[in-house]
Amino acid sequence: MTLVSILLATLALTGGCGGDSPPDETSTVLEGGVFGTFYQVTLPGEWPEHELKTLQAGIRDVLDGVDAGMSTYREDSELNRLNRAPVGEWVDLPGPVLEVLGISQDVATHTQGAFDVTVGALVNLWGFGPEGRPNRRPDAGQLEAALAETGIAGLQVDGAGERARRQRDFLVDLSGIAKGYGVDAVGRYLERQGIENYLVNIGGDLRAGGRYSAQRPWRIGVEQPHHRGAEDIPLILPLENMAAATSGDYRNYFEEGGRRYSHILDPRTGEPISHRLASVTVLHPSSTWADAYATGLLVLGTERALQVAAEQDLKVTLISRDGDGFRTDNSPAMEAYLER
Repeated sequence: MTLVSILLATLALTGGCGGDSPPDETSTVLEGGVFGTFYQVTLPGEWPEHELKTLQAGIRDVLDGVDAGMSTYREDSELNRLNRAPVGEWVDLPGPVLEVLGISQDVATHTQGAFDVTVGALVNLWGFGPEGRPNRRPDAGQLEAALAETGIAGLQVDGAGERARRQRDFLVDLSGIAKGYGVDAVGRYLERQGIENYLVNIGGDLRAGGRYSAQRPWRIGVEQPHHRGAEDIPLILPLENMAAATSGDYRNYFEEGGRRYSHILDPRTGEPISHRLASVTVLHPSSTWADAYATGLLVLGTERALQVAAEQDLKVTLISRDGDGFRTDNSPAMEAYLER
């Protein structure tokens, strides 16, 4: 727990988004590790030490609960209990896991299958899952077999019965949405404690409650994929009771035979994406939805992502490779948001 003065220069945090505040104003930051990355909770002003300790413990409990439900790395998680169950067998699941599975189905529909949580076997095959990275292209036969089992149509969620089942032998992987749910869960916890103004950041997925101060909202910077540092941030976005998630193809990858393989897989082909869209930032009232949409839109590529963003009235910023540089495109909803 540290008391810091956050400078106007935007912090370049993992995931492409960072928070900022005016000079000479202090913020209290609670931070730690979770989900293989970091979390930060920023609260305007100074706070008594005993209150911070209580909040830190509560935040930790919330995040531990999300991890216990949705982790692919924990053998005892509720998600892996679903993955181990025989095909066709219903599995009783807690509300948060069922909620995330339901949202995953909706986003899969809206993105024509570009977002699909049944890709766990493909993720492992390419070496981006719990089993580690082989740094080589998978065998064609293995890839074909894993792709044949993939498909969110084979995932059935019975919300009323609080259960779900797999109709195919796939592995459900919630890494493209669980982090966003964790952000929302922490935000809801803070609001239950009577805290209206906050910024939650888990690995670059953010949720802003209220404002930083009466004079200004929270602000985040969207960085260019090939640059790091505040001087390279092309766009500053204000956030007020809004979440933001960024998905990019430029941080987690391996190279083989002169080709670069991104960790972002297209569930429809089983292959890493290879188009010019490098980064997608989505603003949404829910970090869960923003997280899932950011991944799905990145898979679609620039033109189709803009079409879906317009169809779903999503606030989206796309950064695409354009010759030796990059081009930024905003959806109509994002343009209207920025013009307020």
